[in-house]
Amino acid sequence: MSLVKEVEQAPTGHADAAQQYVNEVFETVQKRNPGETEFHQAVKEVLISLIPVLARNPQYVKHAILDRLVEPDRLVSFRVPWVDDQGTVQVNRGYRVQFSNAIGPYKGGLRFHPSVNASIIKFLGFEQIFKNSLTGQPIGGGKGGSDFDPKGKTDLEIMRFCQSNMTELSKHIGPDTDVPAGDIGVGAREIGYMFGHYKRLVGAYEAGVLTGKGIGYGGSLGRKEATGYGAVYFVEQMLQNADLSFNGSRVVVSGSGNVSIYAMEKAMQLGAKVVACSDSSGYIYHEAGINLDTIKRLKEVENRRCEEYVLEHPDAIYVAGCSGIWTIPCDIALPCATQNEIDKASAELLVHNGVKAVGEGANMPSTLEAVDVFLENNVLFAPAKAANAGGVSVSALEMAQNSARLSWTMEEVDTKLQQIMSNIYNECMSASEEYGLAGNLVIGANIAGFVKVADAMIAQGV
Repeated sequence: MSLVKEVEQAPTGHADAAQQYVNEVFETVQKRNPGETEFHQAVKEVLISLIPVLARNPQYVKHAILDRLVEPDRLVSFRVPWVDDQGTVQVNRGYRVQFSNAIGPYKGGLRFHPSVNASIIKFLGFEQIFKNSLTGQPIGGGKGGSDFDPKGKTDLEIMRFCQSNMTELSKHIGPDTDVPAGDIGVGAREIGYMFGHYKRLVGAYEAGVLTGKGIGYGGSLGRKEATGYGAVYFVEQMLQNADLSFNGSRVVVSGSGNVSIYAMEKAMQLGAKVVACSDSSGYIYHEAGINLDTIKRLKEVENRRCEEYVLEHPDAIYVAGCSGIWTIPCDIALPCATQNEIDKASAELLVHNGVKAVGEGANMPSTLEAVDVFLENNVLFAPAKAANAGGVSVSALEMAQNSARLSWTMEEVDTKLQQIMSNIYNECMSASEEYGLAGNLVIGANIAGFVKVADAMIAQGV
């Protein structure tokens, strides 16, 4: 059954009024944000899910909670000029959206990628509100980035860009205001350059202003692994509830960045055989099982492409283009690359080939039509705002360590991460059951994340 049909058939009481309110809010979003399809998609998915909770709790309509949530507190767009190694001035555009600080300072990553625009930043920031709420940590929702592409740039060029970007970004962030982290294109190197420049600009060592820092200057052990590990911890809970397991399962993981690598690592530790992964140029299929050591060296040390994997493993196959990865039969699919990488056709292929579970390691990697395919075919589905929450959870733990001037061991951080992901799963399940949609984790995640933020907004006034 599709997401929309499940919501329509749920016992909601004043459902017609709630549906009308949701329609009005979504129409306003479309009018105020023309052409921003990614943002529209994220808002629509959340609003549909909230009809049952709005019908049962009219105070959320009375206080115009949705009207306020879909409009960010502020969206900042700015010019980022920098000089390349040839002495030529280049200009990129930077963004920071601050959606909600009802339960804590704005928190969300910075993405450096040519595809970045206002729509994508707002889509990511809106999702971050509910994802951060689910973690149980005191963090609000925000996001940022730039259309700068770090690929093919030298370290000096990346440093100059990061410093120029931070010159403007520093005016809008702070340990108790807004705490950015990394995302696509932003790793420890970029965070280090931005943190160093921030220190010069403000004349103070404020470790809590950025997360994802190096271990030697306020970073947290386990941060690199957190999103991938967290996604697998969440999916394992979902599998156990259905008497399934990673052990002995065939797994396909898209991407080959931090999220993908450590999702593969944890899945393998739990007994899975990972047979495929990808990067932006194509994917590799290795029926004998992906050699994680090779992938780690190629991507983390040598910064090379996936296609070079087959030079060392001639029994593996490399295929140009990314979407074909979902043609490979698997028991568990973990999309960990980017948004909307699984469309309706890819979802139908996965179902046809017998997929039992899908866990979103990236931010909203399945289109709404793809999600409906999974739900209609009783595929276990772990939505991004729940399954992808491991990274921001450990970012919040890094903030806590910075505030207390402490450094926790990897074991301490991993134990806390496992507990957080378990709590998120239980909250999503409880919310879905409470509103007559037992097992629908999409709706459960949206409702569980929403209620905490909405109640805080009401308590704090308009």
